[in-house]
Amino acid sequence: MFITERWGKLLTALNVAALAIIFFYVAKELAIPFAAEALYRDRYKELVFQCDNVMRDHFIAKNQVLTAPSPGSFNQLRAAEVGLLTCHDYDVLRKKLIALGLSDNRLAQMGLEAIEERAKDVRTFVETHEIRY
Repeated sequence: MFITERWGKLLTALNVAALAIIFFYVAKELAIPFAAEALYRDRYKELVFQCDNVMRDHFIAKNQVLTAPSPGSFNQLRAAEVGLLTCHDYDVLRKKLIALGLSDNRLAQMGLEAIEERAKDVRTFVETHEIRY
């Protein structure tokens, strides 16, 4: 009787330990990444789009300085360089999401969604306000 009771307690303890391990594994692999994506998806998409635009502006300003240097083009380049701080915010959030369990593929997919969603808005805006000859 004593041996059976002892094994019963041990088996109960092992079952509780196994359930705890499964719970923490599921939380780490599924719940935390899902919650992180739900919480940060909009902010991440916003930063992806902003960083993409800032990098484009920086590229254009840098080429302007190289092809037609002027005080105005240097000022535009400096302003574009300050705008690159947005890319730092994007990078920090990206690393945070990776640490919370989101994959690079999922982040890339969210980034593409952000650019595609905003590109439609930009096209509509340009078509509405474009000067036609």
